[in-house]
Amino acid sequence: MRTSRTVLVIGANGGIGREACLAFKRHGWQVRALVRSLPADRDGIEWIKGDAMQRADVLAAAQDADVIVHAVNPAGYRNWGGLVLPMLDNTIAAAKAVGARIVLPGTIYNFGPDAFPLLHEDSPQHPATVKGEIRAEMERRLAEASRIGVRALVLRCGDFIGPHAGNNWFGQGLVQAGKQVKVLRYPADYTHQHAWAYLPDVAETITLLLEREPELADFAAYNFGGYWLDGYTMADAVRRVTNSPNIALRRFPWWLTALFAPFMETLRELRKMRYLWKETIQLDDAKLIAFLGKRPYTPIDKALLITLKGLGCMSAP
Repeated sequence: MRTSRTVLVIGANGGIGREACLAFKRHGWQVRALVRSLPADRDGIEWIKGDAMQRADVLAAAQDADVIVHAVNPAGYRNWGGLVLPMLDNTIAAAKAVGARIVLPGTIYNFGPDAFPLLHEDSPQHPATVKGEIRAEMERRLAEASRIGVRALVLRCGDFIGPHAGNNWFGQGLVQAGKQVKVLRYPADYTHQHAWAYLPDVAETITLLLEREPELADFAAYNFGGYWLDGYTMADAVRRVTNSPNIALRRFPWWLTALFAPFMETLRELRKMRYLWKETIQLDDAKLIAFLGKRPYTPIDKALLITLKGLGCMSAP
């Protein structure tokens, strides 16, 4: 007889996947992780070597799972069109077979200008990019699956910050992982406000929602508001936590991405997301806060301190 619930995290070597594993362990879950390369440190997690593109691998790893966290993404933005939807279809098939709820860490890419500036859970999804169309299709497939018994939870977030670099603007654009912060390069006008989500908070929020799983709709969607900061506020926070008042605030060199984009897929994808730094896009999190009864956000200074140390931009104590 099982005494605790089991979660399968697909993509556990990524930023959100790794934090999800840690959060579920803290809450007493049995944690299983499906990855293509096994880590040296097991951390009390059951690591399974497999490929999210192979349906048999996903189904085998999902046996007896109560929840499947679908946190897998193609590395470096490569071949989104060919990989993202087949991987999700494999997760849906596995969840249907074992009766698990799927959790998808969502984004704002699936929304277009007609939904801006304040996104609600039921805002129309008319994305402006191919990547956004794929994200919208992911949610559509989960909603469709929920009508045939596959429960799903989507937590939509802004840009990630957290102690692992990953594919996020903060660790790859505003600062340089592994280097002391001397300049913060902001991709917009300094007065432009942007939505940020601290990865450990995202993972913790997912576990808090699942603790009340019977209260969740078969297809449940929530917005994770996180931090709503302009360039000046972000720069001031980084200066405080690094005790470096002379850190300069500069513009992100978009011209440089144009120069090298033909040779680097990551830069090509970053350029496609530039509209996120031109439009005002905020996530309305009233529904999430009402459900949880609190704001599940770590103070920004603490979040940035842990993030910068994790990225190697500050010395660990």
